[in-house]
This record gives sequence, structure tokens and C-alpha cells, in this order.
Amino acid sequence: MSPGILAATTTRILRQLRHDPRTVGLLIAVPIVLMGLVYAMYDGSPAVSRILLIMLGIFPFVIMFLITSIAMLRERTSGTLERLMTTRTGKGDLLAGYGIAFGAAAAGQAVIASACAYWLYGMSTAGSAALVVLIAVLTALLGVGLGLACSALARTEFQAVQMLPVVVIPQILLCGLFVPRAEMAGWLSALSDVMPLSYAVEALQQVGDNAEPTSTFWVDLAVVGGCVILGLILAAASLRRRTP
Repeated sequence: MSPGILAATTTRILRQLRHDPRTVGLLIAVPIVLMGLVYAMYDGSPAVSRILLIMLGIFPFVIMFLITSIAMLRERTSGTLERLMTTRTGKGDLLAGYGIAFGAAAAGQAVIASACAYWLYGMSTAGSAALVVLIAVLTALLGVGLGLACSALARTEFQAVQMLPVVVIPQILLCGLFVPRAEMAGWLSALSDVMPLSYAVEALQQVGDNAEPTSTFWVDLAVVGGCVILGLILAAASLRRRTP
């Protein structure tokens, strides 16, 4: 991996993102608006902080999965990826470039969304807000890795969007947002155990309930981090030249 090529790749992706105001609006405004709807629905309920906290982990994952899978699909269908693979740009440069660029976007999104949750919607947590932002960025990177990997299975942007109910929605349903994982049926709990978003949500709940990071929190954080690496490895395996 070359630092110069990595910097050029990251700059190119960030420039593309900056020239797409609708995507930037999606990144920044949508989580704030949706959290506002949740706040309005649960106004006055003690459950509002718990739900907003979980949503801070879910939103970056969903949005980054969607944006990354479509962005990489455009690279494939436009021939840009094919041309890049004929240059000195390696898989590591390309994946790291996507990770850094979208990671930076995710960090900005997580900071703004968390600030709104704490100051605008009155969310409270026993633990540090910095840990909440850290988990939100990790879940965003998880979305980036899975989005990059799943883009290889799609041929059109419509098919890329169809990956959402297959890869993302089951994780949202079983992560503990609607029903605590401990109260699920055995087979549902087993499915939840193999889904990385469950560990991100559990880590957020640990921050919400404990002033200091617990051993469960660190285990959850390690699992999510490992899944991010696994997702990027799968993405690297999917990057191939289609012509000899």
C-alpha cells in the first residue's frame, strides 16, 4: 500500500462525496430528523434515552451500507474500478481509501447526531459520550465493509438496494431494539448472537447503564472491530478484474 496512492484515492472519494449534496444531506440530516420523530413519539417516557442511544448505532450502519454499496457498484459498472486495477492502485489502497473517506464522514455524522441527541433531545447516559461516538463510527465502518462486499453481488443499483432487507433489516429486528435479546426465543437469540449489530447495540447499552466501561463493553467492542476487519477482507476478495 502506497501512502501517495492512498492519499489520492481518499481525496478522490471525498471529492465525489462533497460534490453530491444530496448524499451529504442524507448523512447529516436524516438521523437528526428520525431521532426527532422518535423523541416526539416517546416524549416524556423514560424509554426515549434508551431508544435514541440504540438508534445512534443503527443509523450509521444502515446509511453507510447503502451509500457504500451503491458507490462501489457505480465504480464497477462505470469501469472506474477496472481501470484502477490496471494501475498501481492496489486493493489495499482502494479499500483503505474508502474506509478513511467514509470513516471521516461517519465520524462527522456520529458527532453531529450524538450532539443533537444529548443537547436537543435530552438523551442521558451514565457513561462517556465519546464512547457512544466511538461505537457509532465502528458501526459505520461495519456498514462500509459489508456494503463493499455486498456490492459484488449486485449488478444494478436496484439490486444493491435489495441487499438492505437481506443483510441489514434482520440485524435491526434482532439487535434488541424492539425486544430485549434475553427475552427472545432460543432460535431468535441464536440468530442474534451471530449478527454484529447485536454487539454494537449491547455496547451502547453498557455505556448507557454504566459510568465506566465494563468487561462486556470491551468484548462487544472487540467483536464489532473484528467484524469490521472481516467485512473489509470479504470486500478485498470481491475486488477482481473482470477482464484478463
